[in-house]
Amino acid sequence: MTAVRQDAWSSEDDLILAEVTLRHIREGSTQLAAFEEVGEKIGRTAAACGFRWNSCVRKKYEEAISLAKTQRQKRSYYKKQPANSGIQVAGLGLSEAEAGYYKMEGASEETLSIDAVIRFLKQWKGSLQENGRQLKMLEKELREKEEELNNLRRINERLSREVSEVQTDYRVVNDDYKALIQIMDRARRLAFLNEEDEELKSRFKMDANGNLERIE
Repeated sequence: MTAVRQDAWSSEDDLILAEVTLRHIREGSTQLAAFEEVGEKIGRTAAACGFRWNSCVRKKYEEAISLAKTQRQKRSYYKKQPANSGIQVAGLGLSEAEAGYYKMEGASEETLSIDAVIRFLKQWKGSLQENGRQLKMLEKELREKEEELNNLRRINERLSREVSEVQTDYRVVNDDYKALIQIMDRARRLAFLNEEDEELKSRFKMDANGNLERIE
């Protein structure tokens, strides 16, 4: 039984390498950029991806590479044309020539592109569902925050009324306290005058000759 190397390339790795590299060729990008993107997806270095492409995978896609280069030229041509000269297919901006290309039968690039589109649509659907869940969570959190804000507003209004009532009571009590102090002050002065009168009365008396005589 032949042992499988842990770093061996699987058919799925080769397919991803082919898909990404052909896409970069169609879009006018460099193969190095394609190798770096593939390396990030499958956990390999860009150099390893480039070596695998040139030594093995490239030979299987000679016709697809030629078609991709032709498509790149057509894409470059249609970019120079008016913006409404293209058509939209499954949310992807494809020119008429590109859309017709994907309808060709028997082309090896067609199956590859369909797989890529299916994978993209699945990822897009998953992203859409995840965004929907996040939106619901954010809406729920927003409702909770609004309810909390309304509760805080009601508490603030109640506390403001209580503070206003306390301030009013304080002013009333303060006025009553001042009035009481004034009353007590007047009463103290009256009491002091009465004591002085009593002292004057008790300290002096009139003698037989009609003179006031001080009593020690």
